[in-house]
Amino acid sequence: MSDSPARTAPAEGPRLVAEPHKDGVDAAVAAARRVIDALLHTGDGTGADMEEIAGRLDAVADGLTEGAPALRERLAEMWRGEGVTRHDPVTGPENALAPPLTLRGLEDGSVEGVVTLGLPYQGPPGHVHGGISALLLDHTLGVANHWGGTSGMTAELTLRYLRPTPLFEPLTVTGRQVSVDGRRIRTVGEITAGGTARVTAEGLFIAKQLPRPS
Repeated sequence: MSDSPARTAPAEGPRLVAEPHKDGVDAAVAAARRVIDALLHTGDGTGADMEEIAGRLDAVADGLTEGAPALRERLAEMWRGEGVTRHDPVTGPENALAPPLTLRGLEDGSVEGVVTLGLPYQGPPGHVHGGISALLLDHTLGVANHWGGTSGMTAELTLRYLRPTPLFEPLTVTGRQVSVDGRRIRTVGEITAGGTARVTAEGLFIAKQLPRPS
Protein backbone atom coordinates (compact mmCIF):
# COMPACT_ATOMS: atom_id res chain seq x y z
CA MET A 1 0.00 0.00 0.00
CA SER A 2 1.30 3.46 -0.86
CA ASP A 3 0.36 7.10 -0.66
CA SER A 4 -3.02 7.86 -2.18
CA PRO A 5 -5.19 10.95 -2.72
CA ALA A 6 -7.08 12.27 0.29
CA ARG A 7 -10.50 10.67 0.66
CA THR A 8 -13.72 11.81 2.23
CA ALA A 9 -16.25 9.57 3.93
CA PRO A 10 -18.25 7.61 1.34
CA ALA A 11 -21.71 9.11 1.00
CA GLU A 12 -23.09 6.00 -0.68
CA GLY A 13 -22.89 2.32 0.11
CA PRO A 14 -24.59 0.27 2.82
CA ARG A 15 -23.92 1.40 6.36
CA LEU A 16 -22.28 -1.59 8.07
CA VAL A 17 -22.58 -0.33 11.64
CA ALA A 18 -25.49 0.31 13.97
CA GLU A 19 -27.43 3.52 13.38
CA PRO A 20 -27.16 5.77 16.47
CA HIS A 21 -30.35 6.97 18.12
CA LYS A 22 -30.90 10.55 19.28
CA ASP A 23 -32.34 9.41 22.59
CA GLY A 24 -32.04 6.58 25.10
CA VAL A 25 -28.70 5.01 25.93
CA ASP A 26 -27.11 6.32 22.72
CA ALA A 27 -27.72 9.92 23.82
CA ALA A 28 -26.34 9.18 27.29
CA VAL A 29 -23.25 7.55 25.77
CA ALA A 30 -22.68 10.58 23.53
CA ALA A 31 -22.80 12.77 26.63
CA ALA A 32 -20.33 10.45 28.40
CA ARG A 33 -17.92 10.82 25.47
CA ARG A 34 -18.13 14.61 25.94
CA VAL A 35 -17.33 14.22 29.65
CA ILE A 36 -14.28 12.03 28.95
CA ASP A 37 -13.00 14.47 26.34
CA ALA A 38 -13.68 17.49 28.56
CA LEU A 39 -11.81 16.00 31.53
CA LEU A 40 -8.75 15.42 29.36
CA HIS A 41 -8.93 18.92 27.87
CA THR A 42 -9.28 20.67 31.22
CA GLY A 43 -7.35 18.65 33.77
CA ASP A 44 -7.24 20.68 36.97
CA GLY A 45 -6.89 23.95 35.10
CA THR A 46 -10.54 24.99 35.10
CA GLY A 47 -10.94 26.00 38.71
CA ALA A 48 -13.87 23.58 38.90
CA ASP A 49 -14.44 21.57 42.08
CA MET A 50 -13.32 18.18 40.80
CA GLU A 51 -14.28 16.43 44.03
CA GLU A 52 -17.84 17.69 43.60
CA ILE A 53 -17.84 16.61 39.95
CA ALA A 54 -16.52 13.18 40.93
CA GLY A 55 -19.35 12.86 43.45
CA ARG A 56 -21.96 13.71 40.81
CA LEU A 57 -20.49 11.23 38.34
CA ASP A 58 -20.31 8.51 41.01
CA ALA A 59 -23.97 9.16 41.83
CA VAL A 60 -24.90 8.72 38.17
CA ALA A 61 -22.90 5.47 37.99
CA ASP A 62 -24.52 4.20 41.22
CA GLY A 63 -27.99 4.93 39.88
CA LEU A 64 -27.30 3.09 36.64
CA THR A 65 -25.76 0.11 38.43
CA GLU A 66 -28.69 -0.24 40.82
CA GLY A 67 -31.13 -0.66 37.95
CA ALA A 68 -28.90 -2.80 35.74
CA PRO A 69 -30.00 -6.30 34.68
CA ALA A 70 -27.96 -9.34 35.64
CA LEU A 71 -24.77 -9.65 33.61
CA ARG A 72 -25.92 -12.85 31.89
CA GLU A 73 -29.15 -11.16 30.82
CA ARG A 74 -27.29 -8.12 29.52
CA LEU A 75 -24.84 -10.25 27.52
CA ALA A 76 -27.72 -12.18 25.95
CA GLU A 77 -29.45 -8.91 25.06
CA MET A 78 -26.26 -7.55 23.46
CA TRP A 79 -25.99 -10.54 21.15
CA ARG A 80 -29.67 -11.03 20.36
CA GLY A 81 -30.50 -10.96 16.64
CA GLU A 82 -28.29 -11.28 13.59
CA GLY A 83 -27.72 -7.60 12.80
CA VAL A 84 -24.67 -5.48 13.55
CA THR A 85 -23.75 -5.04 17.20
CA ARG A 86 -24.32 -1.81 19.12
CA HIS A 87 -21.76 -2.32 21.87
CA ASP A 88 -18.32 -2.82 20.29
CA PRO A 89 -15.48 -0.38 21.17
CA VAL A 90 -14.97 0.86 17.60
CA THR A 91 -18.37 1.49 16.01
CA GLY A 92 -20.82 0.88 18.85
CA PRO A 93 -23.23 3.74 19.63
CA GLU A 94 -23.80 2.17 23.07
CA ASN A 95 -20.08 2.19 23.98
CA ALA A 96 -18.49 5.40 25.23
CA LEU A 97 -15.04 4.02 24.33
CA ALA A 98 -15.98 3.96 20.63
CA PRO A 99 -15.06 7.15 18.65
CA PRO A 100 -17.38 5.95 16.94
CA LEU A 101 -16.21 4.94 13.45
CA THR A 102 -18.86 4.62 10.72
CA LEU A 103 -18.05 2.04 8.02
CA ARG A 104 -19.74 1.62 4.66
CA GLY A 105 -19.49 -1.15 2.09
CA LEU A 106 -18.22 -0.15 -1.35
CA GLU A 107 -18.94 -1.69 -4.74
CA ASP A 108 -15.36 -2.94 -5.12
CA GLY A 109 -15.83 -5.19 -2.06
CA SER A 110 -13.92 -3.00 0.38
CA VAL A 111 -15.19 -1.09 3.41
CA GLU A 112 -14.30 2.47 4.33
CA GLY A 113 -14.94 5.03 7.03
CA VAL A 114 -13.61 8.37 8.21
CA VAL A 115 -13.11 9.34 11.85
CA THR A 116 -11.38 12.15 13.74
CA LEU A 117 -9.80 11.13 17.05
CA GLY A 118 -9.19 13.43 20.00
CA LEU A 119 -7.22 13.39 23.26
CA PRO A 120 -8.79 10.19 24.68
CA TYR A 121 -6.90 8.27 21.97
CA GLN A 122 -3.50 9.97 22.32
CA GLY A 123 -0.24 8.04 22.50
CA PRO A 124 2.78 10.11 21.36
CA PRO A 125 2.24 13.88 21.70
CA GLY A 126 -0.54 14.96 19.36
CA HIS A 127 -0.79 11.53 17.74
CA VAL A 128 -2.88 8.37 17.96
CA HIS A 129 -1.80 5.56 20.29
CA GLY A 130 -0.54 2.58 18.29
CA GLY A 131 -2.89 0.25 20.15
CA ILE A 132 -5.86 2.36 19.07
CA SER A 133 -4.74 2.08 15.45
CA ALA A 134 -4.58 -1.69 15.91
CA LEU A 135 -8.08 -1.72 17.40
CA LEU A 136 -9.53 0.30 14.52
CA LEU A 137 -7.89 -1.91 11.91
CA ASP A 138 -8.71 -5.23 13.56
CA HIS A 139 -12.37 -4.29 13.70
CA THR A 140 -12.42 -2.83 10.19
CA LEU A 141 -10.86 -5.97 8.74
CA GLY A 142 -13.52 -8.01 10.53
CA VAL A 143 -16.26 -5.87 9.00
CA ALA A 144 -14.58 -6.24 5.60
CA ASN A 145 -14.82 -10.00 5.99
CA HIS A 146 -18.52 -9.73 6.78
CA TRP A 147 -19.00 -7.53 3.71
CA GLY A 148 -16.96 -9.97 1.63
CA GLY A 149 -19.20 -12.87 2.62
CA THR A 150 -16.94 -15.02 4.81
CA SER A 151 -16.16 -13.89 8.34
CA GLY A 152 -14.22 -15.34 11.22
CA MET A 153 -11.99 -14.65 14.23
CA THR A 154 -8.60 -12.95 14.19
CA ALA A 155 -5.68 -15.39 14.23
CA GLU A 156 -2.86 -13.03 13.24
CA LEU A 157 -2.69 -9.26 12.74
CA THR A 158 0.49 -7.74 11.30
CA LEU A 159 0.77 -3.96 11.51
CA ARG A 160 3.29 -1.64 9.92
CA TYR A 161 3.49 1.81 11.46
CA LEU A 162 4.76 3.88 8.55
CA ARG A 163 4.29 7.39 9.94
CA PRO A 164 2.74 8.88 13.10
CA THR A 165 -1.05 9.07 12.89
CA PRO A 166 -2.32 12.55 13.82
CA LEU A 167 -5.08 13.46 16.23
CA PHE A 168 -7.66 16.13 15.32
CA GLU A 169 -7.51 15.29 11.59
CA PRO A 170 -9.83 13.10 9.50
CA LEU A 171 -8.49 9.55 9.27
CA THR A 172 -9.66 7.24 6.51
CA VAL A 173 -9.82 3.59 7.62
CA THR A 174 -10.22 0.91 4.95
CA GLY A 175 -10.35 -2.87 4.76
CA ARG A 176 -10.65 -5.45 2.00
CA GLN A 177 -10.87 -9.23 1.98
CA VAL A 178 -8.30 -10.60 -0.47
CA SER A 179 -8.67 -14.39 -0.29
CA VAL A 180 -10.50 -17.30 1.30
CA ASP A 181 -8.77 -20.70 1.39
CA GLY A 182 -10.92 -23.17 3.27
CA ARG A 183 -11.27 -21.71 6.75
CA ARG A 184 -8.33 -19.30 6.30
CA ILE A 185 -9.29 -15.73 5.38
CA ARG A 186 -6.76 -13.09 4.34
CA THR A 187 -7.67 -9.43 4.72
CA VAL A 188 -5.78 -6.13 4.39
CA GLY A 189 -6.43 -2.57 5.49
CA GLU A 190 -4.87 0.79 6.23
CA ILE A 191 -5.26 4.11 7.98
CA THR A 192 -4.47 7.22 5.97
CA ALA A 193 -4.37 10.92 6.84
CA GLY A 194 -4.04 13.71 4.32
CA GLY A 195 -3.77 11.13 1.56
CA THR A 196 -0.73 9.49 3.18
CA ALA A 197 -0.67 5.94 4.55
CA ARG A 198 0.08 5.93 8.29
CA VAL A 199 -0.58 2.33 9.33
CA THR A 200 -1.14 -0.77 7.21
CA ALA A 201 -2.49 -4.13 8.33
CA GLU A 202 -2.51 -7.70 7.09
CA GLY A 203 -4.78 -10.12 8.88
CA LEU A 204 -5.33 -13.86 8.97
CA PHE A 205 -8.79 -14.87 10.15
CA ILE A 206 -10.22 -18.32 10.82
CA ALA A 207 -13.82 -18.99 9.78
CA LYS A 208 -15.10 -19.76 13.27
CA GLN A 209 -17.47 -18.00 15.65
CA LEU A 210 -17.93 -18.29 19.40
CA PRO A 211 -21.43 -19.27 20.55
CA ARG A 212 -23.66 -16.34 21.45
CA PRO A 213 -24.85 -16.00 25.06
CA SER A 214 -28.41 -17.09 25.72
